[in-house]
Amino acid sequence: MKISEVIKKKGGHVVTIQPSTTIADMVGILNEHRIGAVIVSEDDGATVKGIASERDVVRALHEHGVDVLQEKVQTIMTSEVWTCTSKDELQSIAVQMTEHRVRHLPVVDEDKLVAIVSIGDVVKHRLDELEAERNDLVHYVQGDRA
Repeated sequence: MKISEVIKKKGGHVVTIQPSTTIADMVGILNEHRIGAVIVSEDDGATVKGIASERDVVRALHEHGVDVLQEKVQTIMTSEVWTCTSKDELQSIAVQMTEHRVRHLPVVDEDKLVAIVSIGDVVKHRLDELEAERNDLVHYVQGDRA
Protein backbone atom coordinates (compact mmCIF):
# COMPACT_ATOMS: atom_id res chain seq x y z
CA MET A 1 0.00 0.00 0.00
CA LYS A 2 1.23 3.46 -0.87
CA ILE A 3 1.10 6.45 1.46
CA SER A 4 -1.37 8.08 -0.95
CA GLU A 5 -3.95 5.46 0.17
CA VAL A 6 -3.37 6.37 3.81
CA ILE A 7 -3.82 10.06 2.96
CA LYS A 8 -7.09 9.34 1.11
CA LYS A 9 -8.49 7.67 4.23
CA LYS A 10 -7.23 10.14 6.84
CA GLY A 11 -7.17 13.35 4.82
CA GLY A 12 -4.35 15.67 3.95
CA HIS A 13 -4.94 18.51 6.40
CA VAL A 14 -1.68 19.61 8.03
CA VAL A 15 -1.45 21.98 10.96
CA THR A 16 1.41 24.45 10.53
CA ILE A 17 2.81 27.17 12.75
CA GLN A 18 5.29 29.99 12.35
CA PRO A 19 8.79 29.60 13.84
CA SER A 20 8.05 32.67 15.99
CA THR A 21 5.02 31.04 17.66
CA THR A 22 5.55 30.59 21.39
CA ILE A 23 5.89 27.09 22.75
CA ALA A 24 2.89 27.76 25.01
CA ASP A 25 0.77 28.61 21.96
CA MET A 26 2.07 25.49 20.20
CA VAL A 27 0.96 23.36 23.14
CA GLY A 28 -2.52 24.90 22.83
CA ILE A 29 -2.59 24.11 19.11
CA LEU A 30 -1.53 20.50 19.73
CA ASN A 31 -4.31 20.17 22.29
CA GLU A 32 -6.93 21.90 20.12
CA HIS A 33 -6.27 19.64 17.14
CA ARG A 34 -5.53 16.53 19.24
CA ILE A 35 -2.24 15.93 17.45
CA GLY A 36 1.31 15.17 18.52
CA ALA A 37 3.32 17.37 16.18
CA VAL A 38 3.10 20.43 13.97
CA ILE A 39 4.99 21.47 10.89
CA VAL A 40 6.98 24.68 11.33
CA SER A 41 6.69 26.79 8.20
CA GLU A 42 7.07 30.44 7.33
CA ASP A 43 4.70 30.17 4.38
CA ASP A 44 1.70 28.14 5.59
CA GLY A 45 3.22 24.83 4.63
CA ALA A 46 4.60 25.62 1.19
CA THR A 47 8.02 24.78 2.63
CA VAL A 48 8.95 22.80 5.72
CA LYS A 49 11.34 24.65 7.99
CA GLY A 50 11.05 22.13 10.82
CA ILE A 51 8.81 19.95 12.93
CA ALA A 52 7.96 20.36 16.61
CA SER A 53 6.35 17.70 18.74
CA GLU A 54 5.08 17.12 22.22
CA ARG A 55 8.28 15.17 22.81
CA ASP A 56 10.28 18.34 22.05
CA VAL A 57 8.19 20.27 24.58
CA VAL A 58 8.77 17.68 27.30
CA ARG A 59 12.53 17.76 26.72
CA ALA A 60 12.59 21.56 26.84
CA LEU A 61 10.52 21.65 30.02
CA HIS A 62 12.85 19.17 31.68
CA GLU A 63 15.99 21.04 30.63
CA HIS A 64 14.83 24.65 31.10
CA GLY A 65 11.73 24.66 33.30
CA VAL A 66 8.36 26.30 32.63
CA ASP A 67 9.90 29.58 31.49
CA VAL A 68 10.70 27.84 28.19
CA LEU A 69 7.00 28.03 27.32
CA GLN A 70 7.49 31.71 26.44
CA GLU A 71 10.32 30.89 24.01
CA LYS A 72 9.77 30.56 20.28
CA VAL A 73 9.10 27.19 18.68
CA GLN A 74 12.22 27.61 16.52
CA THR A 75 14.30 27.05 19.68
CA ILE A 76 12.99 23.50 20.16
CA MET A 77 11.98 22.36 16.67
CA THR A 78 13.85 19.74 14.71
CA SER A 79 15.32 21.39 11.63
CA GLU A 80 16.53 18.23 9.91
CA VAL A 81 13.17 16.79 8.91
CA TRP A 82 12.81 13.34 7.40
CA THR A 83 10.09 13.30 4.74
CA CYS A 84 8.39 10.89 2.38
CA THR A 85 6.31 11.16 -0.78
CA SER A 86 2.77 9.99 -1.44
CA LYS A 87 4.22 7.34 -3.78
CA ASP A 88 6.27 5.68 -1.02
CA GLU A 89 5.22 2.27 0.22
CA LEU A 90 3.80 1.95 3.72
CA GLN A 91 6.40 -0.66 4.64
CA SER A 92 9.31 1.60 3.65
CA ILE A 93 7.82 4.42 5.74
CA ALA A 94 7.57 2.11 8.76
CA VAL A 95 11.24 1.21 8.34
CA GLN A 96 12.25 4.86 7.92
CA MET A 97 10.34 5.92 11.04
CA THR A 98 11.90 3.10 13.05
CA GLU A 99 15.45 3.73 11.82
CA HIS A 100 15.29 7.48 12.42
CA ARG A 101 13.23 7.17 15.62
CA VAL A 102 10.57 9.62 14.46
CA ARG A 103 6.83 9.47 15.00
CA HIS A 104 5.73 11.87 12.26
CA LEU A 105 6.75 12.26 8.64
CA PRO A 106 5.69 15.14 6.42
CA VAL A 107 4.56 13.98 3.00
CA VAL A 108 6.15 16.20 0.35
CA ASP A 109 5.36 15.93 -3.36
CA GLU A 110 7.22 18.12 -5.84
CA ASP A 111 8.55 20.30 -2.99
CA LYS A 112 5.02 20.90 -1.63
CA LEU A 113 3.74 19.73 1.75
CA VAL A 114 0.63 17.61 1.08
CA ALA A 115 0.07 15.72 4.35
CA ILE A 116 1.66 14.31 7.46
CA VAL A 117 1.63 10.67 8.56
CA SER A 118 2.16 9.43 12.08
CA ILE A 119 3.39 6.10 13.33
CA GLY A 120 -0.21 5.55 14.47
CA ASP A 121 -1.43 5.99 10.89
CA VAL A 122 1.12 3.46 9.67
CA VAL A 123 0.25 0.91 12.35
CA LYS A 124 -3.51 1.34 11.84
CA HIS A 125 -3.31 0.78 8.11
CA ARG A 126 -1.00 -2.20 8.50
CA LEU A 127 -3.43 -3.75 11.00
CA ASP A 128 -6.30 -3.09 8.57
CA GLU A 129 -4.32 -4.89 5.84
CA LEU A 130 -3.65 -7.86 8.11
CA GLU A 131 -7.31 -8.05 9.12
CA ALA A 132 -8.41 -8.04 5.48
CA GLU A 133 -5.91 -10.79 4.66
CA ARG A 134 -7.14 -12.84 7.62
CA ASN A 135 -10.74 -12.43 6.53
CA ASP A 136 -9.87 -13.48 2.98
CA LEU A 137 -8.13 -16.60 4.27
CA VAL A 138 -11.06 -17.51 6.53
CA HIS A 139 -13.49 -17.14 3.64
CA TYR A 140 -11.21 -19.19 1.39
CA VAL A 141 -10.86 -22.01 3.93
CA GLN A 142 -14.60 -22.03 4.60
CA GLY A 143 -15.30 -22.12 0.87
CA ASP A 144 -16.99 -18.70 0.79
CA ARG A 145 -15.11 -17.51 -2.28
CA ALA A 146 -16.86 -14.40 -3.41
